[in-house]
Amino acid sequence: MYKIAVMGDRDSIYGFAALGLDTYPVTDPVEAARRLRSLAEQEYAVIYITEALADTLEAEIDRYREQMLPAVILIPGASGNTGKGVAAVKKSVEQAVGSDIIFNN
Repeated sequence: MYKIAVMGDRDSIYGFAALGLDTYPVTDPVEAARRLRSLAEQEYAVIYITEALADTLEAEIDRYREQMLPAVILIPGASGNTGKGVAAVKKSVEQAVGSDIIFNN
C-alpha cells in the first residue's frame, strides 16, 4: 500500500500528522535531499514539500518530475504562499492537456 509523506519545517507540517500522514521535519538542504531520495525509494506515492524547502531542492525535485511515482507536490508553509505550488500545478496541467485550462492565459 502506498503512503503519503510531508516534508518541511516543523511548524508548517506538524498538523498533517493528525491526518495520518508521515511527517519529516527538515530544514537543512543536504538532509532534505537525502530524505527525499529515501522516501522516493520507499512506497511513497505522494510527497508534499513546503515551498520554502523546495526552493533549496529544485534539482532533486526535478529528478522525479517525469516519473509516475512519487508525485512531489509543493505546499505553502507557515511563512506564507510564494505561488510556486500553483505554478507547478499549472505547468503540469499544461503538459498533460496541451493548454492552460486552469487560468485560461
